[in-house]
Amino acid sequence: MVASQISDVILAPARLDYTPEVARATASIFERVRRVIPEIEWPVHAPYIAAINELKRERNAIILAHNYQTPEIFHGVADLAGDSLALARQAARTDAEVIVLCGVHFMAETAKLLCPEKTVLIPDLEAGCSLASSITAEDVRLLRHRYPGVPVVSYVNTSAAVKAESDICCTSANAVEVVESLNSGRVIFLPDEFLGRHIAGQTKVDVILWRGHCEVHERFSAADLRLYREQNQDVQILAHPECPPDVLAEADFVGSTSGMIRYVDQRRPTRVVLITECSMSDNVAVEFPQTEFVRPCNLCPHMKRITLPKILHSLETLQYQVVVEPAVAEKARRAVERMLHVVERPTQ
Repeated sequence: MVASQISDVILAPARLDYTPEVARATASIFERVRRVIPEIEWPVHAPYIAAINELKRERNAIILAHNYQTPEIFHGVADLAGDSLALARQAARTDAEVIVLCGVHFMAETAKLLCPEKTVLIPDLEAGCSLASSITAEDVRLLRHRYPGVPVVSYVNTSAAVKAESDICCTSANAVEVVESLNSGRVIFLPDEFLGRHIAGQTKVDVILWRGHCEVHERFSAADLRLYREQNQDVQILAHPECPPDVLAEADFVGSTSGMIRYVDQRRPTRVVLITECSMSDNVAVEFPQTEFVRPCNLCPHMKRITLPKILHSLETLQYQVVVEPAVAEKARRAVERMLHVVERPTQ
């Protein structure tokens, strides 16, 4: 039996009771999310939310949640939330002794790189990523051999072992800035081919690409976007740069998850569709009730492995702890810190 199957058996506790005390403790949270979580579902979520929020205080723990987590996690138990860059920064700054990363494994590894002295947990070991699994450290070494002297930029959606073989990391929000910070006429960018093509269109740097894809974003098509326009008058379409080029060409705006949120905040569109993982629309809709969100329904199966019962179990047992081999961690940390130095340096 594999680890995920074992955890699924363990993580099938008796249903927690929805008591008047739990209702009172979670009432303010439900008022915040009632537009995106049906009232009939709340008695299922609320007991776990109450138990998690109490236990994390006892453990001196903090919960970090990615934008693609479901609303009951994102708004119910997360102390800090956001995109990959935000989570990396927040992990580095927290004073908590325990970090529970509600996202996928490479994000938990990144938190461990920046907080080596802290206990970093991921509620399900099988919460992976198609991009991270599309390339190995050996692949990077072979690329360096083929293109000697060319710097390697690795997207944060990679394992610690791949980061360790890279010169610097980036996110979708800062990729162009990071590529140009190297002052090189040519760079190797990995692993997302579509994001790499998008970057190449915004810089004079010659970008060597790897053919990795996100299994969520690659499923969108330009035909999908045209259908959204036909069915929803005045809809504005915001697409993540991990989508195929024809999708990006059809969109009104292309940007990272943080860029999408900023667009909605600044433009306040009447109707919008976010061409990215499904749960993000629910999470952003809580903040902008005046905007109608058309929901595409491409779910990340890895993100959805993280659930409230698993988070509670993780806090109770301190499983599953993320460990990165010291020699790998040192090199990978350097690549992440170089990225943070680029994006946090003062502007002239």
